[in-house]
Amino acid sequence: MSSVNQPMIDLLLTRRSALAATMVEPGPGAAELELILRAATRVPDHGKLAPWRIQIFAGAERARLGDILAGAFVSEAPQGAEAATDDGKVDFWRQRVQIAPLVAVVTLTPVEGKVPHFEQLMSGGAVCQNMIIAAHALGYAAQWLTEWPAYSPSVRKALGYGEDDTLLGFIHIGSRSEAPQERPRPTLQEVVTLHGI
Repeated sequence: MSSVNQPMIDLLLTRRSALAATMVEPGPGAAELELILRAATRVPDHGKLAPWRIQIFAGAERARLGDILAGAFVSEAPQGAEAATDDGKVDFWRQRVQIAPLVAVVTLTPVEGKVPHFEQLMSGGAVCQNMIIAAHALGYAAQWLTEWPAYSPSVRKALGYGEDDTLLGFIHIGSRSEAPQERPRPTLQEVVTLHGI
């Protein structure tokens, strides 16, 4: 049996998303962010295509991202036509990405060729997962959210992406203001089938 990296196993077994709405300063500094991004991009990537892109919003730039979400909410009214004139809901989406100190937007920009789109999509999902694990390893809270903005044509366009691109999610990173509550997990018997073991 190979040697066990127990701290890594413990990290994976204790990772828990924290609610973005409860995050506080500080967020990762420049050196820590570089570590998170280096870890995020070290993923399985068939064909070495790097079909994903990451945009980081911190400081005042979070307000610009919030304005993008609020504008898209008004123009698309994803919760019904009456929602577009509900100032409370519009402001909610404006503030949604301004609570955590840092928000990363991860996008798949697929590369045409022999590598199936699904495999590129899975690689992008691994980018998101590595990012939240790296943030956890550095002592920060993280939450990977999609919600309607990830499916919004207006948000996608405002961020500079085309119709063939997919927003994989918004990764909120900051410090915890409260301990996250553990949630029920499936038992291994529910999700695993063993063959020959």
